[in-house]
Amino acid sequence: MSNEHDYDLLVLGGGMAGLPVAMKSAYSGMKTALVEEDLLGGTCLNRGCIPTKTMLRSAEVANLARRSEEFGINIDGEITADMDTIVQRKDDIVESIRKGAYDNVDENENIDLLEEHGVFESAHELRVGDRTLTADRIVINTGARPLRPPIDGLDEVEVLDSTDMLFLDEVPESLVVIGGGYVGAEYAQMYSRFGADVTIFQRGDRLLPREEPDVSTVIEDVFTDEEITVHTETSVTTLVPDGDDIVVEADGPDGPVKTPASEVLLAAGRQPNTTGIGLNEAGVETDERGFVATDDRFETTADGVYAIGDVSGSPMFTHSARDDADLLYRHLAKDEEISTEGRTVPWAVFTDPQVGHVGLTEQEACDKGYEVGIGRQDFADQGKPKALGETEGFVKLVTDADTDELLGAHVVGEQGAEIVHELVLAIELGATAEQIAETMHIHPTLPEIINSAAGGAHKPS
Repeated sequence: MSNEHDYDLLVLGGGMAGLPVAMKSAYSGMKTALVEEDLLGGTCLNRGCIPTKTMLRSAEVANLARRSEEFGINIDGEITADMDTIVQRKDDIVESIRKGAYDNVDENENIDLLEEHGVFESAHELRVGDRTLTADRIVINTGARPLRPPIDGLDEVEVLDSTDMLFLDEVPESLVVIGGGYVGAEYAQMYSRFGADVTIFQRGDRLLPREEPDVSTVIEDVFTDEEITVHTETSVTTLVPDGDDIVVEADGPDGPVKTPASEVLLAAGRQPNTTGIGLNEAGVETDERGFVATDDRFETTADGVYAIGDVSGSPMFTHSARDDADLLYRHLAKDEEISTEGRTVPWAVFTDPQVGHVGLTEQEACDKGYEVGIGRQDFADQGKPKALGETEGFVKLVTDADTDELLGAHVVGEQGAEIVHELVLAIELGATAEQIAETMHIHPTLPEIINSAAGGAHKPS
C-alpha cells in the first residue's frame, strides 16, 4: 500500500461490479474499502434480476396451471395469485444470496465495509460519514435508478417503478405499463398472469425495439393471446387522478387514447446515480445523459478514478458489470492491458417465451457492409418444443455470406435465454455456420434447433 494513502483502493458502491472488484482486489493483497450505504448486491440482487426472475417463475407456474388440461391434468377451481406468499418466497431467496455476499466480505481481512454515504472531496479523497479517507485509486459503482419521464400530472399521482412492483401486497385490478422495453414487457406479462388487466403504452413502433423485428412480433402476438393490450407509436402525455384510479391520456396513431388504471408502472428507462457524490470536486465528467464518461479501460476524466457498471452507461447488464469488474481487477492488481472494445455482450428478455440475443441483427450487419446470410428454424418444427407444448418462436442466425462466420444470433422461444449461450461462444471463437451445423447435439433437446438453423444458413435471394 502507498504510504501516502489510507487504502490502495476505495470502491464507491457495492453492486454487481463494485462488490467483485473490491473482493478480488482485497484477495490479491490490496488494502480495500467498500463504501455502500444501502445493500450489497446493488439493483440486480435486491431490486432487479434475482427478485424479478423469482416472481416470474410464480407467474409461469400460474400460466402452466391454467393450461393443465392441454397435458391431461385436471385442476379444479380458479388459479389465483397469493401475493403474500409470492413476495415472501422472493424475499427469502434474495436474503439467502445477500447473506452470502456479506459473509464473504466479513471473512476477507483486507477489506473494510463502510455502510455510509460517500462523497468525493478530490480525486483521491472520499468523505465517508464524518471521516475523509484517501486512496491511490477510487472506483465508482453507484449504479442507476428508474427514470421519471416528463409527463404532465406525474407529480400529482402515485405511480409505481420497477422496485415497487416487487412488493405489492395484492394484484391490481388494472395496470398500465408506460414503456415496452424488457422491464415493461416482463412486468406486464407477470402481472397479467397474476390476474391484472394490463395495458402497455410504447412510444416506438414495436415492443422490444432492440430486438429483431420478427422477435418483437412473436412477443406481441403472445401478449395479444394472453389479452394484454399493446399500444405502439403511442406517447403518454398526461396522468389524471380519478378517485382511486389514474386516467392515462396518450396520443396514438389513430388519435387520443384514455385508459383508467388501478396502478401505473413507469418502465421508460434508467438514469445514473451521479448526483450528490461530488463528481465535480473529483474532476469527473459526465456525458449528455448524466452517465460517468469513461474510455475503454474504465478511466474517467480524473486520474486514478474509474467507473464500472450501470453508472457509466451501456450495456447496463449484470453480466457485463461483472465483466467490467474482472477486467478492471486485472488492470489494477496485475497491471494487465485491458479494453472493452470488441467484447461479446449477450442479453436476454425473460418474457415467456424468452428472448436471447448476441451480436448483430440482420439490419445492423447490412449497415456494416456485410453480405448477409440467414439461417432460421421455427420451434414449431422441432420435436422437443412440441413435446413441451411450447412451439412459439424461432432461432435466427446472421452470418457473413462470404466467410460463413456467425455475426449474430437471435432466439425467441422456450428457454431462449439459455439456448443462446452456445452461440455466444460461437461468435467469441469466430465459428462458422457450417461448424455449428456439424456439431452433434443431443436429441430430443431444445438446443438442437441450432443445428437446423445453422444448416440452412444462406444468402437471401
